[in-house]
Amino acid sequence: MKAILQRVLSSSVTVNEQVVSAIGKGVLVLAAIGPNDTKKDAESMGSKILKMKLWPDDNGVNWKKSVQDIEGDVLCVSQFTLLASTKKGNKPDFHGAAKPEVAKELYDYFVSRVRSQYPAGKVEDGVFQAMMQVSLVNDGPVTLEIDTSPAKKDSVASTKVTNTPASTPTPQDQD
Repeated sequence: MKAILQRVLSSSVTVNEQVVSAIGKGVLVLAAIGPNDTKKDAESMGSKILKMKLWPDDNGVNWKKSVQDIEGDVLCVSQFTLLASTKKGNKPDFHGAAKPEVAKELYDYFVSRVRSQYPAGKVEDGVFQAMMQVSLVNDGPVTLEIDTSPAKKDSVASTKVTNTPASTPTPQDQD
C-alpha cells in the first residue's frame, strides 16, 4: 500500500460540483492499494498516518507532533494512480494497482481502521472511483510518501520526504 501525506491547513473533495468532504488543519492522505496488499498493510498504514510527526512542538522544534497530538483532521482519498509505472513510453501503466473491486474492499477497511483509532468526525473520505477535484492548502509544504512494502533494492527508509525545504535533516535529527 502506498500513500502520500500532505500537511494541510485545509482540504476538500468535490464530486459533480458538490463538496463531499472537507477538513481544516490536518493531513490529506492520497492512498493506493496494490494487488498484493493485505489488511495488515491497511492497519499499519492507518496507524502510521495518525502517529507520523509532521508538526513542530510548542517551542517550534520541527517534527515533534502528530495529527493526533494537534487534534487535527484527516481526509482520505483513494488514488490508484500512485501505483502507475512510467518506465516505458509516455503513457502510464496501471497494472501495479489492485483491481477496483479488491481495492475498494481494502481501501474501505483502511478508512475504517483510521476512523476506529481516531475521534468520530475527525476523519473524512472521498468517493471511491469517482472523478474528484481535490483542493488543498499545503502547509510547509510538507509532503511525505509512505509505502508498506518498499522495493527490495531501496535499502533506505520507506518514508521519503519530498518538496519540503524545511525538512532538511539537522544534526540533532540524525540522533
